[in-house]
Amino acid sequence: MTQTVPVPQGLPMERDAGPFDPPRAITRLREARPVSPMLFPDGHEGWLVTGYDAVRQLLADTRFSSRQDIGVLHVPYETPGMPAATEPSPQLPGLFIAMDPPDHGRLRKRLTGAFTVKRMKQLEAHIVDVVERQLDAMAKLTPPIDLVAEFALPVPSLVICELLGVPYADRAEFQANSAQFMVKDQTLDQKMGAYLALNTYLAELVTRKRAEPEDDILSDLAVQEDLSIEELTGVAFLLLLAGHETTANMLSLGTFALLEHPGPRAELAADPELLPGAVEELLRYLSVADIFFRYATEDIELGGETIPAGSTVVISLLAANRDPKKFENPDSLDVHRTARGHLSFGHGVHQCLGQQLARIEMRAGFEALLRRFPTLELAVPASEVKLRTDMNIYGVHELPVTWTESDQ
Repeated sequence: MTQTVPVPQGLPMERDAGPFDPPRAITRLREARPVSPMLFPDGHEGWLVTGYDAVRQLLADTRFSSRQDIGVLHVPYETPGMPAATEPSPQLPGLFIAMDPPDHGRLRKRLTGAFTVKRMKQLEAHIVDVVERQLDAMAKLTPPIDLVAEFALPVPSLVICELLGVPYADRAEFQANSAQFMVKDQTLDQKMGAYLALNTYLAELVTRKRAEPEDDILSDLAVQEDLSIEELTGVAFLLLLAGHETTANMLSLGTFALLEHPGPRAELAADPELLPGAVEELLRYLSVADIFFRYATEDIELGGETIPAGSTVVISLLAANRDPKKFENPDSLDVHRTARGHLSFGHGVHQCLGQQLARIEMRAGFEALLRRFPTLELAVPASEVKLRTDMNIYGVHELPVTWTESDQ
């Protein structure tokens, strides 16, 4: 029987249990009522889903729509300058993450060949080389340095730029606009300004690719005449954003977590064969892409509750990945854990297309960093590390680190 618990007023966001843990209010809610009503700041009653089984079921059920053009978007937290609820957003060409079947599949299938496990494994040696070269450059610097700027962000940016055919020399522009687009607390005009700036840049790029294709993913797509420039631009936006934001934050936040957990760190340094499993555990434990939205297209039973048609549903992957009904001692970072089944890459038709690429980058990044900088440590107290609680992808804004000369 469902326990009687207060309906949360908005989405609890404060990381009051520590930098790596869900807000305590979300944890309590998951234990009491994993599919719970939630009152949005505009007064609309929607739903918050935090239990592992319910989240997995929801993500596999296409009656929970990913489209943003069929219902009003209710913002789950106070966002100064933005209306509490807006009209339905227009369907943006190419952004298949916000589409339902069959439109979603029409675009996604164009990319499956580019991100197969086999093709990603063929890239592994090159990714290892990218990591080593970036660490070569980092080793020449005088510590303390910011690990985000000198390692965690450049590695996935270099890799995704090469794959897509985006000039790496343009990284300052697209990284600034990507970062602005991911800010939670901003006006709609600010968000759309960043989106339009990045969109304009990418539209010009894919137009050039169509005229003069090269050996890259965007060129492979651009020569397919049935895809419009608008669709190509939307796909490029999604791949570029997802291809560097999430992995960069996993590398930086993952390093922070290992520095704060010396036991697991020492085990990984001593036995690199633990790394594949440890990467899965870090993905589960940190869940940097936490909050997702769906829209119920009909009355749907979920976790013993009836979610009415038209409801906005908020999903917490971090809460689901910390569910003790699925993972034993879920709030412990255990590099020996079998974390298979975690939901950090999603589930169902929208499961992350680039997950194998991300895994390879993280395995290469953590292995080389631990091997080459065994004395790496924080250069500031952990409490002073600036957390990305203001962003839609969690992580750290900066990670000041230092090491001893013996690492050189």
